[in-house]
Amino acid sequence: MKTKYLFAKDFIFLVPVALIVGAGLAALQSPPFWIGWLGFSALLLLGLIGMIVLWRWAGSGKALAWMTGLALLLRLASGVAVYIALPINGHDVPDDKAGFVFTDAHRRDDQAWQLASSGQSLVSAFDKTYYTDQYGGLLALSALTYKIFSPDAHRPLLILLLAALTAALGVPFFYKATRLLWDERLASVSSWLFVLYPESILTGGAQMREPFLLTFIAMALWGFATWLKQGENQIAGMSNRSSFIWMGAALIGMLLVSPAMALALIILFGGWMWFRGERKRLPLPVLITAGVLFLTGILFLAFSLSRQHDFSGGSPIVVILNWVRNSVKYVIYQLERGSGQVQNVFSKMNPLMQFLFVVGYGITQPVLPPAFFEPTTLTWHIIAIFRSIGWYVVLPLLIYAPIAVWRSAPGRERRLWLWLTAFVWIWILIADIRAGGSQWDNPRYRLIFFGIEALVIGYAWLWWRDHRDSWLPRILALEILCVLLYGQWYVARYVTKNLSMHLPITVVLLMSLILVALIFIGGWAWDRWRGAKRRA
Repeated sequence: MKTKYLFAKDFIFLVPVALIVGAGLAALQSPPFWIGWLGFSALLLLGLIGMIVLWRWAGSGKALAWMTGLALLLRLASGVAVYIALPINGHDVPDDKAGFVFTDAHRRDDQAWQLASSGQSLVSAFDKTYYTDQYGGLLALSALTYKIFSPDAHRPLLILLLAALTAALGVPFFYKATRLLWDERLASVSSWLFVLYPESILTGGAQMREPFLLTFIAMALWGFATWLKQGENQIAGMSNRSSFIWMGAALIGMLLVSPAMALALIILFGGWMWFRGERKRLPLPVLITAGVLFLTGILFLAFSLSRQHDFSGGSPIVVILNWVRNSVKYVIYQLERGSGQVQNVFSKMNPLMQFLFVVGYGITQPVLPPAFFEPTTLTWHIIAIFRSIGWYVVLPLLIYAPIAVWRSAPGRERRLWLWLTAFVWIWILIADIRAGGSQWDNPRYRLIFFGIEALVIGYAWLWWRDHRDSWLPRILALEILCVLLYGQWYVARYVTKNLSMHLPITVVLLMSLILVALIFIGGWAWDRWRGAKRRA
């Protein structure tokens, strides 16, 4: 008997795949093999069934099948490769020896197994006993996964598999929502970015919260898209209740994994409705529900911060503001302490310039030149280059996006894209302020709303393809020149070690600022002059 989205013949393919891959994963983990094989295979089979169901639900297109399949394959393969390579060719530190790229993932995974094997209730994940997960939700989910699929032994690849499956399940939601809101071109470009972005692949193949948040946001985007289109009478077969169920489920998941992200998503959707003129459509119960969720998010966030910091005695808002202020101070302190060159630059700056320097430095992370030249192991070189190239490919399009949107036709759509572009850049700046120049925390915070970033990048790319203006090549030229400028600095420092060719970092910074001014101010002046000449 067949259903709408799943057929009996699918199991002829899915079951052998699950058993074969499950056997391979179990062979890399603690014995006994048979229990591990059953656990991995069962979890993978459930995930593959979910992927097939969502793929058919989203239209059964060949391109979407490739996207969803590659999303899982790339994340699982990279995660397993890193898990094998780091103990052999990593640093002599506990994380590398255990096969973990991220310290947070290592600590959370250890405590998840500790909780799962302790006999305690999963509610314990939300108290101070298990401190590694700031919010507790992902720790509880990881412990539950161990309880069900690996009750006898600690098998870290099980949670890695869960993260990779979750990331892949978000692709059909994102693709279908984008196609419904705009068109096939933008859906295709943005979804491929969503699948192939290196930072997403790296965190999706690790025991991190980002793959879960990316999928929750994609789910919420689908619910929001169906609600918008119902008002325009362009979609049938979906009720407002279904739309709000998708959005509500996604927001609840985000509250458990990261309450701050739920707050940011509510702000994103609120601005979306405002700039599209949809605010009058919201009934009172929906406004009340959104308000309750927003306040709940603030309470969850304040409670979570109080678990790890001594912020007692203040209101939730005071707790959050204290945390933000202390975080900024700590970020500047860590950046200055970690580099003698930064100390040298900071000594010549007032506090405001120091803050602006931290923000600018954070935008460039992970920096591309040191990925090639800083001394480290081969495994870490590959990871660093992989991450840096990904960011330096999309950064010019993010910078170009406001120009493309501003040049589009005035109207509701331009207002919406201005809001989405502003939200993306505000979020990038928030990630910079929260994590400063960290080459790890900053990019993964930035990644959380990569679905929206992919939309903006896709829009910018398609605009340039249609109009072929000069601004994107100028921005690319600026990036290449700055990479070469900083590249010579790193070559002189780490490769040739010829200090006579080592430009002072202050000179390199000044030259970078001059290049930015020349290209942007010069490009604007050139366009104005050419426009005036044509009109004459």
